[in-house]
Amino acid sequence: MFSESKKNRGVSTEGAKEQNKISQGTTITGNIEGKGSFRIEGRIEGNLKTSGKVVVGKTGFVNGEIECDSADFEGKFSGKMVVKETLSLKSTAFIEGEVITGNLQVDHGATFNSTCVMKGSVKTLEDDGKRGKRKKERIA
Repeated sequence: MFSESKKNRGVSTEGAKEQNKISQGTTITGNIEGKGSFRIEGRIEGNLKTSGKVVVGKTGFVNGEIECDSADFEGKFSGKMVVKETLSLKSTAFIEGEVITGNLQVDHGATFNSTCVMKGSVKTLEDDGKRGKRKKERIA
């Protein structure tokens, strides 16, 4: 029993599964970093970085940068967003700025005024040029 606690001393994994909530009527100015998920019903003026999921409710607004594993939006966002897995935009979402994501799901009615790069789907111009040359060589 004591040896188990000595092995894990100074290392906490509990926060990774916890959900942080920023309630409606709350405004946070500054940077936030965590391991758990975040539910935002209030306002963030700054950057949010987490290895968990970010959920922005209908009353939520983030003005800054977000870096997370996955995200669901019903509220508003302005800035730069990097989502490793799936970014899901519900019909009430309003997104503007720059988005980098693995997958994008947009419901009818959502506003998406952003530049968007999807990882894994991006082809380099060099690869396209080589393919074109091979086709031309075969024809000739």
